[in-house]
Amino acid sequence: MTARILVVDDIPANVKLLEVRLIAEYFDVLTADNGPRALEICSQTQVDVILLDIMMPEMDGFEVCERLKADPRTAHIPVVMVTALDQPSDRVRGLKAGADDFLTKPVNDLQLISRVKSLVRLKTLSDELRIRAETARNIGMEDLLRVTDGKLEEAGQVLLVDSRGSSQERIIKALKPVAEIMAMSDPQAAVFEATENSFDLVIVNANFDDYDPLRLCSQLRSVDRTRFIPILLIVDQGADQIVVRALDLGVNDYIQRPLDPNELVARVLTQIRRKRFNDRLRESVQHTIELAVTDGLTGLNNRRYLDNHLKTLFARSKVRGRPLSVCIADIDRFKQVNDTYGHDAGDEVLREFAARIRSTVRGADLACRFGGEEFVLVMPDTPADTAASVAERLRAIIESKPFTIRGIDVSLDITASMGIATVVDGVVTPEQLLKQADRALYEAKNAGRNRVVAAVAA
Repeated sequence: MTARILVVDDIPANVKLLEVRLIAEYFDVLTADNGPRALEICSQTQVDVILLDIMMPEMDGFEVCERLKADPRTAHIPVVMVTALDQPSDRVRGLKAGADDFLTKPVNDLQLISRVKSLVRLKTLSDELRIRAETARNIGMEDLLRVTDGKLEEAGQVLLVDSRGSSQERIIKALKPVAEIMAMSDPQAAVFEATENSFDLVIVNANFDDYDPLRLCSQLRSVDRTRFIPILLIVDQGADQIVVRALDLGVNDYIQRPLDPNELVARVLTQIRRKRFNDRLRESVQHTIELAVTDGLTGLNNRRYLDNHLKTLFARSKVRGRPLSVCIADIDRFKQVNDTYGHDAGDEVLREFAARIRSTVRGADLACRFGGEEFVLVMPDTPADTAASVAERLRAIIESKPFTIRGIDVSLDITASMGIATVVDGVVTPEQLLKQADRALYEAKNAGRNRVVAAVAA
């Protein structure tokens, strides 16, 4: 696993020890002997995980972590505090500063490497989402990368899987100020509950007598609907092997018994906020994809989407030996609408035209705005005669009712000409199919408009 790890410690021997362990696992290692130097490196270089000492002169690890998390350029970098401090209050303070985890000196090699690998995987996913979301911001969308959204602070929805009623009660009491808890003792029922409802976090208490809690974690990671829900595992002290296996399975965090309520709250809040932040990034990516393939005026798919999807449908048609038809529709005398009533009126006509296409197309059909006043309807598994019937129905719907132009109280009689083409033996590419439909459209225009013409088979 290739990643760049920054080790920050003012004691050279500690730095060297961590550096040797990480290089043995083929990580690229950077080092800093103080907080300001660490911040400088992070601002200038890509860093995937930071191993940060707390007790340093000039600027301690808590302050370094707070500054990293306050800077949008470095807020996404996972921070592991490596320290001799082992009090729950120190962990809580570090978690509130934004740390992702703690390792206590002397550092356990197994936990060190497994935790670093787990955080590298998490950052890789987050980086990909951030890069795609950045595209959305660059094309004029709202800044979806902001983390100061009120929703990030709302009470979380948490599923607690715990075999014992007494520990369920203690955890619910501790988390009551920050989360709404659904507690379950049956792991298999919990998997079903997690897939059917929306949770911000699943807490798995490894206190089952006759069930492996890691099996539950694995199931949650293998189901699409729960793949991205954070998992917090509660384990006994010294359960290193369980922790290592859990992190390899994709468990996000763990906490050891006896539970400190403040540390539990801090870790739960960290995971809930991270999930909501990544959810926003995914929404941004989805929005970006929709913008990239959707015509902003009509809401139909655009030419870019048509070019790509038609290739897929065309190849499928050829492989399966099934018919595929396309219809190109062009609004008759559209230029006169723009010249007489203005482009706003023309936009109204285009939007209404698109709405009438939607009312006509079947579930499997694809409707796109081809450009200007031209629209394309792709009809999978549709022979020529059926395509002609669909096109004729669309032509009639366009002609049957005047188009009302809001704002100027005008109703316009609009018609459309249409050319259709169907995949036959002579058509070997999607481009040829569109060209045949375009030639048929040209014939419809020349024959007097407001009609459907089918291309003659080659």
